[in-house]
Amino acid sequence: MPFEKGLRTSAVATKLAGALLGGDPLSCRVVFETAMLRSVGCTSYAPELAAIFRDDVAFQAALKTLDTGDEKVFATQLRTFGDWAGDESPGLARTLVEVFPTVGVEAMRNGCETSRALGAGLGLRPESIEALDDVYERWDGCGIPDGRRGAQLSLAARIVHVAEQAVLAHAVGGVPAAVAEVRRRSGGHLDPELAKAFLAAPDVALASLEHPDAIAMVLDVEPAPHVTVPFGSVPRLCAVLARVVDLKSQWLLGHSEHVATLAADAGRLAGMDPDAVTELHCAGLLHDLGRVGVSSSVWDRPGPLGLAEMERVRMHTYWTQRVLERVPVLASLAPIASAHHERVDGGGYHRGDPSANLALPARILAAADVFAALTEPRAHRAAFTVEAAADLLAREAGSGALDGQACAVVIEAAGRPRPRSVLPAGLTEREVEVLCLAARGLRNREIGERLSISGRTVGHHLSHIYDKTGRRTRAGVAVFAMEHGLLP
Repeated sequence: MPFEKGLRTSAVATKLAGALLGGDPLSCRVVFETAMLRSVGCTSYAPELAAIFRDDVAFQAALKTLDTGDEKVFATQLRTFGDWAGDESPGLARTLVEVFPTVGVEAMRNGCETSRALGAGLGLRPESIEALDDVYERWDGCGIPDGRRGAQLSLAARIVHVAEQAVLAHAVGGVPAAVAEVRRRSGGHLDPELAKAFLAAPDVALASLEHPDAIAMVLDVEPAPHVTVPFGSVPRLCAVLARVVDLKSQWLLGHSEHVATLAADAGRLAGMDPDAVTELHCAGLLHDLGRVGVSSSVWDRPGPLGLAEMERVRMHTYWTQRVLERVPVLASLAPIASAHHERVDGGGYHRGDPSANLALPARILAAADVFAALTEPRAHRAAFTVEAAADLLAREAGSGALDGQACAVVIEAAGRPRPRSVLPAGLTEREVEVLCLAARGLRNREIGERLSISGRTVGHHLSHIYDKTGRRTRAGVAVFAMEHGLLP
């Protein structure tokens, strides 16, 4: 999407809500939150979308502009759909028509359940969480996942629909393009009364887009009372964001919490004070924040990466740094979190900093990330044993790539036994095994083969799991598993 599209949509939607709702602060607050976090569930089905459409990021960008309710426009859009795949784009367009009625619905169901699972941890109002279920629905009933129509859709979502299409068109052709697109979609995708309200004064609704700083622009229009991060709750916020990131790949579920816990334990062994350990734990939770901007097809690739893909990989630490630097309460984490691929000999990325520029917490986090990744399965290899991972980490220290002290405390931290607490939600050990494999996207037959049980037995276990956890989708059980430390 165009940079800061989410922030711009939030500003325009809030302005529009203020004009329509007479400045009612609660209703405007719901619109503000719905627009701001409209895409919070979009990592939940990213691996599946990447497997089908090559690049989930490009697909999501195309999806937000497709107009399935206008046959003529949709036919035109299909001619350019899949441009990111080059000569194979016609095949992707055919795939969209053939599988999206089922795949798209499944993707949105995962996204909606993920939004509900994560929304409370982000401090969203219940009305905002409910509105997030409608972000891909349409006024004419041609949306997904449930085909709700008209006033069945929440008012907040309908306002966000108008604002989003206006912002996307504005990015291409300014106010005239925004007016034309909202007018064209009125009565189809968009609530005609809300579209009419926007068209009556588009310059007013879009005026904030001229602001040079989108974050400052959004803070200016945020409805009172302003929401702040309560004292002591930053770790909880970081944990929620870590789950958003880890959903990006079925091979990364729980990775951020794994790294964070290992790094914090190692920090204590290194003699760091409690506040510094808390900061290191938070940096570990957010170290991979930038992964969201890179296609899941890269993270889930079973073979070696090409040069172009490696350049995309190298960017994820830069995005982690830039996102954290823009958030005052998280800015202090940026130097640590974004340095987890730096190496003491200067051979890492994205800055290539030598050891002199890497503080001890950053060196510990880098070692913890390597150790955690080695002991987790990946698309191209099985998980290392703890002993094999420790040997490799020691070799990395000996070669001068990783810091020797950091590797020593990470290995020591990893060697301490941690008995599992009582299993959550009354799950049995077998149900946990099934849940973790289902969270990674395995089908019933594949789970049965792994556990030497029948597919029908797997189905019975899943039925119990859904009832006990209250979740109904792969992404939903994946979030549950991460919330309760079941993955990796």
